[in-house]
Amino acid sequence: MKQHEEWLSKAEGDLKSSKTLYATGDETQFDSAIYHTQQCAEKALKACIVSHGKAVEKTHNLRAILEVCIEFDTSFESLLDLVVKVNPYGTIFRYPGEIMHPTADDVQEAIDATEHIFSHVTKKIL
Repeated sequence: MKQHEEWLSKAEGDLKSSKTLYATGDETQFDSAIYHTQQCAEKALKACIVSHGKAVEKTHNLRAILEVCIEFDTSFESLLDLVVKVNPYGTIFRYPGEIMHPTADDVQEAIDATEHIFSHVTKKIL
């Protein structure tokens, strides 16, 4: 398996985890479900970078990762709004705070956004 395929495999696993946790309907699992959407987007975008032979920086900032992808293919600009939406989910619900869990609508929107990001990446690099 090529390195970018490994990244995509991990991204796909995160997307499946997100959907599985969401499907339980258990609101106490929604924070983990939404976290995995950010992880899927991050790993998918990093797969794009790796597929172009560039090293991946250690960052979780989806916007910064997307900017590198845009350098290779300007069609990635179409993902900006989705990336901005999903980016905070890497941290926002991970620790106790004012809002402990996302809503079901938040999770579904994040899954939809992430599916689109994942699909765009796979169409471009596979």
